Amino acid sequence: MNRNSQTGAANIWLIMTIVLSVTTIIAAGFLVWALMNYFDQKDNVDSKVSIAVAEAVKEQADKDAAYFEQEEKKPNREFVGPDEYGRLMFDYPKTWSVYVEDDASDGGEFTAYLNPVSVPPVSSDTQMALRVTIETRKYEDVVDRYQSKVRTGDLRSSPVEFDGQAGVRLDGLFTRDIRGSAVVFPIRDKVVTLRTDADTFGEDFDAIIGSVSFNK
Repeated sequence: MNRNSQTGAANIWLIMTIVLSVTTIIAAGFLVWALMNYFDQKDNVDSKVSIAVAEAVKEQADKDAAYFEQEEKKPNREFVGPDEYGRLMFDYPKTWSVYVEDDASDGGEFTAYLNPVSVPPVSSDTQMALRVTIETRKYEDVVDRYQSKVRTGDLRSSPVEFDGQAGVRLDGLFTRDIRGSAVVFPIRDKVVTLRTDADTFGEDFDAIIGSVSFNK
């Protein structure tokens, strides 16, 4: 009887030991899982924070670069066209260069090109920050050059006015390689066309045409 009691007690201790061991293993497994889950979530949070910080830094750097780029253009310089062609004047960024291809000294067409830093070789498909043309033609004839593209929707036409002179603004695709904006308006017996060849210069173009003046 005493021996059976000892055997029963031993079995109970064995069962308790097994249960305790299993419980310990389960608890340890749960702890390991919880720790792994914690570190995984922490890594995800840290990664998201790092990405957010990097994006914020880049956004601020882009804003600073854009600000300093605009500030570098100041103060503006003044463009002055020939007196006999109405003395067209406007302000342009001081970081831009000017190349006058035809000065109209022989009474022909006046053409000039403006571009940041330097003016590239001139061609019909070269993108210029600004093209300036003053020609002796009828205003209606110059505007008519663009009407086919207005009809097809490549260009949008809208009325503008410069010092009481009615003109037209054109925005869109001028050629396969040129997408930008232009204004056309008369001065005396001449017609002025100012055109930018890329939307990149849109803000500069708007500032330029906003500063236009001339002799009537």
